[in-house]
Amino acid sequence: MSGGKFLSALGSAGFAMILLGVLLAANLLLNPVRFQPAGWGTLMGLAAPLIGAAAASTPVILAGRGGIDISVGPLMGFINAVVIQVLFLNAGIASPLVIVPAALLLGAAVGAVNGFMATVVRIQPIVATLGTYLVLAGVTLTILPAPIGPAPGWLKAMAGPISIVPLAAIFLFWWAIRQTPYYDQLMAVGSDDRAAFTAGVPVGKVRFIAYVITGILAAVAGLMLTALIGSADPNIGANYTLIAIAAAALGGVSLAGGRGGLAGAAIGAIVIFLLQSLLTAFNVSTYVLQIAYGTILVLAVMLTAVQDRLAARRAVR
Repeated sequence: MSGGKFLSALGSAGFAMILLGVLLAANLLLNPVRFQPAGWGTLMGLAAPLIGAAAASTPVILAGRGGIDISVGPLMGFINAVVIQVLFLNAGIASPLVIVPAALLLGAAVGAVNGFMATVVRIQPIVATLGTYLVLAGVTLTILPAPIGPAPGWLKAMAGPISIVPLAAIFLFWWAIRQTPYYDQLMAVGSDDRAAFTAGVPVGKVRFIAYVITGILAAVAGLMLTALIGSADPNIGANYTLIAIAAAALGGVSLAGGRGGLAGAAIGAIVIFLLQSLLTAFNVSTYVLQIAYGTILVLAVMLTAVQDRLAARRAVR
């Protein structure tokens, strides 16, 4: 099989699947105790915020026009601070019936602001979301100058094996979206917005909704992050910003838009988590981890570009 046919056969998330197998085998070999089936629930809880962040980054990327939302990480940190400091400690609200809807509404509101700037004001998405990044980071530090805790008991219980619940909610939500005409419009806009506009698709509305969806999913990821650390930390959310985008790209989500999905982004996030675990086993510094993230992102984007070119050549033929 030629190199081009091999890449085509892999599919959009094929590179991530290969890395997943290699890294899983390496982790099982080097750290068999941690990766025994009995510990998979704990591992899922550790990986859940990254999977959520990668999933949250995906809808806006799929919408095309350079739709990279770099405010996902700070939004997770903002949700973390509001839930613990404002709702739980200050207002004494612990009920999930209040905290969860409030977090989702905050996420949707931030997404709507980003969508307004990107689709109505027509600011470049990366610039618009950079502004949101800085605002959220500043507001979070204002609300919460230093780490504080604890989290409500039910939220702390969502870490570990129970993290499957919010993860399942994310993917059920996305599955429901896939059953609607909106999903086809989203992929059409991401693939070729001019053709979609000519066909009568409301391009601006589709992209705006994608930002709102990203905000909602980022809020869920923020709740999973809060469950994992069991407290509030004003500096932890931003750490997810770039690795979430790297995970999505690694999972076959084309940064040009119109190709990929949440499943691929989740696979990419699991690969990065396994890489973190492997490098940690070797006592590698965080600086090397950053190098690894950057390398993975570049390789994933390069592979996606090669696949796009091969697909274009086949279409011409």
